[in-house]
Amino acid sequence: MIFPLAARPPVTLVVDGAIVPSYNRAYLAHGRVMATIDPVLTAVADRIEYVGGTMIVSRGDRFAQIRLLRRPQPSELANLYVAVAPILRALGEVVSYDPATRVLEVRPRSEALVALPTPFNPAVPEAPPSAVFTPAPIPTPRPIFTGEPIPRRTPIPVFAPPSLTPAQPSCGPAGHRGG
Repeated sequence: MIFPLAARPPVTLVVDGAIVPSYNRAYLAHGRVMATIDPVLTAVADRIEYVGGTMIVSRGDRFAQIRLLRRPQPSELANLYVAVAPILRALGEVVSYDPATRVLEVRPRSEALVALPTPFNPAVPEAPPSAVFTPAPIPTPRPIFTGEPIPRRTPIPVFAPPSLTPAQPSCGPAGHRGG
């Protein structure tokens, strides 16, 4: 068989509700979804580094280790297949597989972003209401005008009417004076 992956039906990968496009499709082998490191793990991971024969994929304070026979070149990550579900779970993602539709869905773990208020406890003593002292605002004094009004100091432009000059009579077409 020339293309062994073509004989297996592909698995669709959905990360955060979007289908991950990849030239090399993911497939199911021995109960595990196998997918390439690039673009699946590179879409989720913050950093990929190598220590000896181990690839360390990390996101925040979580990491996963993958033992490799040799260190791949960056261009080979699009052809290097790994079992993605355990790695994604180690990075803190929620992974679910639907065998009917052959879809592997990856979602970020939902964490409470808002602290919920504590419930009412009648055993806790309450403080009695008290009056809060707020001083009355001091009114701004208004200026008092006395004496004669001051004349306006803004100059007002005065234009002379255009001079009226007697028009020269003309007869006939323009530029031709009659005579």
